[in-house]
Amino acid sequence: MPSPVPLEEVLRVGSVARQTVVGLPATDNLSDHRFPLTPEGAGMLIERGFRVKMERGAATHIHYPDEAYCRHGVEMVERAEALGADIVVYLPAMSTADARRIKRGALLLSFLHATEKDADTLDILLKRHVIVLAIELLTDVSGRHPFADILHEIDGRAAIAVASALLADAIHGKGILLGGVAGVVPCEVTITGSDVAACAAARTAIGLGATVRMFDNNVYRLREALDRLGPGVIGSTLHRKVYENALRSADIVVATDTEPRCGIVDSGMTDLMKRGVICFDLTSKPGTAFPSMQLVDLDLATAADTDPSEPVRTCYVNAGNTVPRTVAMALSNTFVAMLDDIIVCDGVANALKLNDGLRRAAIIFLGKCVNQQVAHLLGIRHVDINLFLQFS
Repeated sequence: MPSPVPLEEVLRVGSVARQTVVGLPATDNLSDHRFPLTPEGAGMLIERGFRVKMERGAATHIHYPDEAYCRHGVEMVERAEALGADIVVYLPAMSTADARRIKRGALLLSFLHATEKDADTLDILLKRHVIVLAIELLTDVSGRHPFADILHEIDGRAAIAVASALLADAIHGKGILLGGVAGVVPCEVTITGSDVAACAAARTAIGLGATVRMFDNNVYRLREALDRLGPGVIGSTLHRKVYENALRSADIVVATDTEPRCGIVDSGMTDLMKRGVICFDLTSKPGTAFPSMQLVDLDLATAADTDPSEPVRTCYVNAGNTVPRTVAMALSNTFVAMLDDIIVCDGVANALKLNDGLRRAAIIFLGKCVNQQVAHLLGIRHVDINLFLQFS
């Protein structure tokens, strides 16, 4: 009988490559309850080879328990460890204390309007060579803004949903239906602008039965919006008398971004409007469209803040923040796609060199301010990121 012959056996060797860690700190800002990832979205990142570390209780505002994230492989950690990740996703304005906890050379994903609120925080991020990308500036291959468009659509739909609830409130509102019924005329909605937020608001208002008027001096964009929305929307350029008549009869007024900037409702126009009219400022600079009105942040106030015995003209901001779970669900896939691009390019620097859309979103890159708006805020000279990357 022949003796056994030893044979070669394939030995599986584990990779020693270090995994990229994504940190999800909890928001400590009372005026912004949005969170970037659902448990499923975090799970998608983990399937692609990331490690995801989330601060305990971070998803409370979107009504997901920590256990839901743990089931998808997310690690629950303290705040300092979440802020010390390779990639930190934090949407609201960051405090100086948190900025000091971010690892040197890490990537921070946030909003431009949030990062530019505090010059001291920006200065710390510069000194720590943190790479900061403003997600609303990011573009895709077609030149569209996936993050900004998602948030604008949510803002438009949420504004009409909230307005409908406020109007129907019999105690703090008028106790009326937005769409009326047979024999009762529907409410009127006046929208300034024809961008994504404006179209989303118009489509929602039409669905509820309201009469909708849309104004924009960009005739080509207005025509495209009206073609998409159909005959249920009355469109016009901003002829002053026509616009004033629309404001005079409107129950809801929604202001969105226009190019060039127009449609600001000054104090004279405000006096023409109904007492108790509900106004939403969905522009990129909330609070500027209705400068003479009482400003109410929807993350901090409810309809009870309006005194029913003495109705006032109120401007609401942060409409999308009222539905933070919808925001998380909408943003998750976009974040996964963006982080995929970074990993495929083998690092942030390479991704910025190869991906023009990511490059446009850069604010700070390795100790240099590469965004002109932010540089002006800091009182420093900005650096052209294209030149910086070419010689780095």
